[in-house]
Amino acid sequence: MTDTAATFRARRQAAFDLAQVGQTYTYRRTFTDGDVSAFCGVTGDFNPFHQDDEFSRDSPFGRRIVPGLLPGSMLTHIGGMLGFLAAEMHFEFLRPVYIGDTVTCVVEVLEKDETRKRLHCTAHLTTPDGQVVIQAHFSGFPTHPRLKPDAPASP
Repeated sequence: MTDTAATFRARRQAAFDLAQVGQTYTYRRTFTDGDVSAFCGVTGDFNPFHQDDEFSRDSPFGRRIVPGLLPGSMLTHIGGMLGFLAAEMHFEFLRPVYIGDTVTCVVEVLEKDETRKRLHCTAHLTTPDGQVVIQAHFSGFPTHPRLKPDAPASP
């Protein structure tokens, strides 16, 4: 085994050992028209629900909506701060997110798989009034945590 591989395994183990079931991490952001334009340009998602005011006005949503994977990518902000490499991700899109909406993403560690050194996590993305817009489940492994978990709730 090379020194690089041994160093990486040690870093991965240390990060895994730091993670605890029940830990949460929170990230909040407001989605702008610029965010939608940039995301659609990068991904090539030119769906009229995201791009066309007139089309969207006549849709069940009444106005343009944010592409679902844009708020879904809030998990990658938290994951990036943990040096998390995802192995799988599953999303359920429950409600639309509109331009100007502020969304809070809370990631929770549900389980530690000691054999595979993977964390199994869930995420709930909500609006300020508490409506869940996206639920997600994902797994992978942390390698370089630079984000502290949320403070535990007081009893």
